[in-house]
Amino acid sequence: MDKQINTGVIGFGLSGKVFHAPFIHTHRGFNLKKIVERNSRESVKIYPYVEIVSDYKKLTDDKSIELIVVCTPNTLHYSMVKESLLSGKHVVVEKPFTPTLKEAEELIEIAKKVDKKIFVFHNRRWDGDFLTIKKILKNNLLGDLFEYEAHFDRYKPDVDADAWRNIDIPGGGILFDLGSHLIDQALHLFGRPSNIKSDIRNQRKGSNVDDFFRLEFQYPNLKVVLTSGMLVKEIGPRYILKGDKGIFTKFGIDPQEDALKKGLMPVSENWGCEKEENWGIFKSVIDAKEIKIETMPGNYMAFYDNVYDVIINNNEMKIKPEEARDVIEIIESSLIENRN
Repeated sequence: MDKQINTGVIGFGLSGKVFHAPFIHTHRGFNLKKIVERNSRESVKIYPYVEIVSDYKKLTDDKSIELIVVCTPNTLHYSMVKESLLSGKHVVVEKPFTPTLKEAEELIEIAKKVDKKIFVFHNRRWDGDFLTIKKILKNNLLGDLFEYEAHFDRYKPDVDADAWRNIDIPGGGILFDLGSHLIDQALHLFGRPSNIKSDIRNQRKGSNVDDFFRLEFQYPNLKVVLTSGMLVKEIGPRYILKGDKGIFTKFGIDPQEDALKKGLMPVSENWGCEKEENWGIFKSVIDAKEIKIETMPGNYMAFYDNVYDVIINNNEMKIKPEEARDVIEIIESSLIENRN
């Protein structure tokens, strides 16, 4: 890779520190040039070569920067992505794309007018378990699939009132936060459903935003259930897939996030490999035999591989902004339906 993409990151909280900077730092195609930190200089401890600035306009005004990564609260996505595009930069933005469908559509139009790309970080497409499910479906192991159920459950009974995700503002709540992952995965596998039923609730005491949801997508011969809650003390299967040849059940969650939180870089040995104890189980409905299915290694770096290939080699985008917009449309319509 002779060409490097000069990159700036806005924000160094969980998103910037854990999910973006490590990949930009280790990918040979990127040069991590500037990081915006308004109130600290935490990033310099890990990336001493990077320039720390307190104003994101230092990125938009820097003509050498070609890509800006927006890792801010959801309410800032629209304005920062818009300004970044209009300053002539490509943009990576954390999911969810925007708090409203209208904002998503406007950003897509702006990107087309200025001939720049928007990459929405739906990284869970590269979870090892999801990659394994895609392989299972491609190989028709389950036969004709008639039910798909995906969970993103946690046990956090206490509400952190100061966290922006728990404030009743556009883009707050669990449906935008965790639901965007599950919705994106379902749309990627099965396309848009013919009908959606939604059950969205505030279950925890003192919660001002939704902290539980259950969405049911209807397809001609398939039911898809997506659910997440913050009061699930005993975590069950993450995925349950039922077909006329068998059932696939998968516990546990991709290990990449935990490794990144521990400070490991995504070049570590056995990156993304899951322990055998968490491998999924296929149970045949023909002879009731159970087979362990090895989980494919997760690979969030594939997202940035694609960003590089699109910008430098004009390759096809793995996650088109229109797909991320569709996620927002479903979230928005589900919230409206639930209030009525």
